[in-house]
Amino acid sequence: MVTGGGTGIGLAIAQALAAAGAEVTITGRNEAALREAADATPRLHPMVMDVTDEAAVRSGIALAAAARGPIAICVANAGIAEGAPFAKLTLADWRKTLTTNLDGVFLTLQASLATLGKGDWGRVIVVSSIAGVRGLKGAIPYTASKHAVIGLVRGLSEEFMGAPVTFNALCPGYVDTAIVTRNAAAISARMGVSEDEAVGYLAKGNRHRKLLEVDEIAGAAMWLCSDSARSVNGQTIQIAGGQVS
Repeated sequence: MVTGGGTGIGLAIAQALAAAGAEVTITGRNEAALREAADATPRLHPMVMDVTDEAAVRSGIALAAAARGPIAICVANAGIAEGAPFAKLTLADWRKTLTTNLDGVFLTLQASLATLGKGDWGRVIVVSSIAGVRGLKGAIPYTASKHAVIGLVRGLSEEFMGAPVTFNALCPGYVDTAIVTRNAAAISARMGVSEDEAVGYLAKGNRHRKLLEVDEIAGAAMWLCSDSARSVNGQTIQIAGGQVS
């Protein structure tokens, strides 16, 4: 199961898992993107699912498990990244981000874990962010949500200690995806610079001053799913071109 699996990081992880032989349910709100991804890659199975809708998450994951077996690998990737100065944030802004980025992960993980039997092998990966290990100016709800999912991962790793299920968080920096493209356009409009200059500004947020590629995040996810990472549990894997925290 890969939420937000129709584009960007989620799609790259889903494609890597499918190439390794997994049957992967990819979820999201954009049916066209999901179907396009599934048509291009065998073993990807599209499912329209909004992670903010509890009934949709619980029923959707149950249906996926009934069709293809227990959710042995769960990648909670769906999320939103919106920014504004703290003083201008509304409670609605705060709740929108936290509902998607935190509540959505909680629901996804709880419903997926419920499909596993006692003693079943599993890998749970949450896509957090460098904003989960340091503060990010102008994106307070996003920063809070990404810190919170790391706490969720750490708590679950303790609760399931000794079981053959691991819980880890991937913390990428700025990745060359549609989210960065949208943010660059917003920066361009706000600062009166070209979009290329805005992309360069975002790239400086990574220690090596380059945008990451999605295959770098997918590769880390595949390692966490491998037997070599069987003792990696409750960790934050930072992928940002250098030391972050």
